[in-house]
Amino acid sequence: MDILFNPILYQTVVASMAALAVIVFIALQRITPGYGILYNSKWGPAISNRTGWIIMEAPVFFAMLLLWLMSPRRAEAAPAAMASLFLLHYFQRSFIFPLMLRGNSRMPVAIVISGIIFNLINAYMLGGWIFYVSPPGSYPASWLASPMFITGTAVFFAGMAINWQSDHIVRHLRKPGDTRHYIPRGGMFRYVTSANYFGEFLEWTGFAILTWSAAGAVFALWTFANLAPRAAATHRRYIREFGDEYSSLGRKYILPFIY
Repeated sequence: MDILFNPILYQTVVASMAALAVIVFIALQRITPGYGILYNSKWGPAISNRTGWIIMEAPVFFAMLLLWLMSPRRAEAAPAAMASLFLLHYFQRSFIFPLMLRGNSRMPVAIVISGIIFNLINAYMLGGWIFYVSPPGSYPASWLASPMFITGTAVFFAGMAINWQSDHIVRHLRKPGDTRHYIPRGGMFRYVTSANYFGEFLEWTGFAILTWSAAGAVFALWTFANLAPRAAATHRRYIREFGDEYSSLGRKYILPFIY
């Protein structure tokens, strides 16, 4: 692990990911990954949405778990609490969320592969910082009572609740056998087109606060860079499909009242 988490290598990865997030945000203004409601067969071979989500998300769950179990800090309370929050998110995303999906949507294999790579790099950044790179004593047990941890955890769970509620709303827009598109309503959909993305961004903003780390901040930045352009594309799709019925709702893309 000493070679893998060499400080220079680690800092280079974190800095590179921060710079790449900006590039990706700009690129996604013109390129829309073709999955979900924006599925496009031009992205190449595809597999079922359920299978794609499991394959894409499960590796990061096991990567973080492995980094935790192999660390000499594995029994420390604060790092263990941080890792548990991370694993809670990805357990739901890997093994519960895919099984609740309805319909027969497809996900391009290219999206799955890029998602795996992205997720593993994030496990390296976050798990590396929490368990290997942060100076010894950075996260004593007393960190669990710090303003950063308490505030960040509250924000994390608020984001998780919004994300789960929004996914529930979207899943129940259609009755079995129905293939039409409907406007999501209720919850944070009152304010934004992509309430589920807002919830996920809020989660990782909370995680950045509770870890008070550059790695956490870069992950939150990446979440926004990846999801905000997609939220904008979904917004435009709804306006094309529903016209004034949708545009009159005055929703923002992903951040209530802001963007």
